[in-house]
Amino acid sequence: MPKGKVYLAGAGPGDPGLITVKALEAIKEADCIIYDFLANSRLLEHAKPGAETIYVGKKGDFKTIAQDEINKLIIKKAKEGKTVVRLKGGDPFIFGRGGEEAEEVRDAGIPFEVIPGVTSAMAAPAYAGIPLTHRDLASAVTFITGQENPLKERPNIAWDRLTVGRGTLVFLMGWKNLPLIASKLMENGWDPATPVALIRWGTMTKQKSLSGRLDNIVRLAEEKGIRPPVVTVVGEVVNLREKLNWFESKPLFGKRILVTRALDQAGEFTKVLEKNGAEPIAFPTIKTVPPPSWGPLDRAIKKIGSYDWAIFTSVNGVKYFFERLRKLDKDLRELKGVKICAIGPMTEKAIKNLGIKVDLTPKEYRAEAIIDALGKRNIKGKKFLLARAMKAREIIPLEIKRLGGKIDVVPSYKTIRPAKEAGELKELLLEGGVDIVTFTSSSTVTNFVAMFKKAEIPELLDGVCVACIGPITADTAKENNIKVDIMPKEYTIPALTEAMAGYYSEKALEEASN
Repeated sequence: MPKGKVYLAGAGPGDPGLITVKALEAIKEADCIIYDFLANSRLLEHAKPGAETIYVGKKGDFKTIAQDEINKLIIKKAKEGKTVVRLKGGDPFIFGRGGEEAEEVRDAGIPFEVIPGVTSAMAAPAYAGIPLTHRDLASAVTFITGQENPLKERPNIAWDRLTVGRGTLVFLMGWKNLPLIASKLMENGWDPATPVALIRWGTMTKQKSLSGRLDNIVRLAEEKGIRPPVVTVVGEVVNLREKLNWFESKPLFGKRILVTRALDQAGEFTKVLEKNGAEPIAFPTIKTVPPPSWGPLDRAIKKIGSYDWAIFTSVNGVKYFFERLRKLDKDLRELKGVKICAIGPMTEKAIKNLGIKVDLTPKEYRAEAIIDALGKRNIKGKKFLLARAMKAREIIPLEIKRLGGKIDVVPSYKTIRPAKEAGELKELLLEGGVDIVTFTSSSTVTNFVAMFKKAEIPELLDGVCVACIGPITADTAKENNIKVDIMPKEYTIPALTEAMAGYYSEKALEEASN
């Protein structure tokens, strides 16, 4: 019988960027991934095609599967000859029952490796602006479980010894026993005024932190609705949070932002939003697919050398055009002598990444600016190719003809609305679960509106900011009776993100002055 191998891997504290390189490599190679509640599911995106993923998460008292069953499952999959990654939140050997799983795997005669992870005991305080040790305040740190095995005859936590040295205490999984923790520490000599911090969902954009003292933290937690998962920090270092709170001070921290652009293009936007502290919610309202027929594009590619200019108005246009070029067994040499025009910096970047020089990118990223720029070049008699979406504004072909140029407009792709149910989004909007809805093209607006009844839109967007990437998109929103709150001066994703940050910064200043 084939024998597999088991990797007990730490997924890190929540932020997918904090997983180790080695753990990520194991995920990519795994045949089966068995993952926990606190392991960020986005890490599964790195799994190879066909890899089996099994959720065995435990949330508080609710368990989808008992630990004994998890052990059996790991062994079963390995005995099938599979490379198994047991993906555990944080570090597998820090209150993660990784030691028990390792024992079971070893007893079954299955080879295994342990890949340490960044534990939330260290990462959550760091993201809350709390250094666990500090030369002036704490020379030691103690990690303590907030949930000891209830079957133990005697508890292992020596509360009386925790007063020795008075370093920093970090309790994991301690939310349920917070009253016990606070009272035990005070009973054993800790000053009731000792600073305490509770950090929920540490390192995630939904992180929520609360500071208090031993004698009032239970009441404050109840008032603020703090719920697990929570890391509890006790000690004087908590006071440094006021000065070092870097993560929760990000310009868009905690803002839930709906990303409506196509899923295959949402990655860059999502990264920019997360970098600014926002929580992106991917809900694409458009999807790009090939056109009904490749005939027009194929004919244009076969005579590409006859054109003076090729105009690209989107990254998608670039992608589909050059994929088709290769499909026809042609390469970049076919474009020799053809000048290239791109409508904006991202389209320009996509072309340059192919090793092609861009001859014209207008300063303003819309069709009108292309016409203004070309109008200065005397294009009379010149021949243009415009490879674009099936449905698009007609201003470029009409104006080029007016200026005396000749143009072939060929569809290189088509935009459609993904078959995704709107009910989930409707519920999220009505519950106030979205702060900003972003639109990055007119198609995203049109398809968003088409998902709902026209009369529902005002209620769904009540209290929600609307951000549009540029004036054309904003005009489409206004035509659909959607009020636009945010629009950048430059029509790019970074500029849109900056405009959203500026909007909330101005709002905060207004509230502070009132």
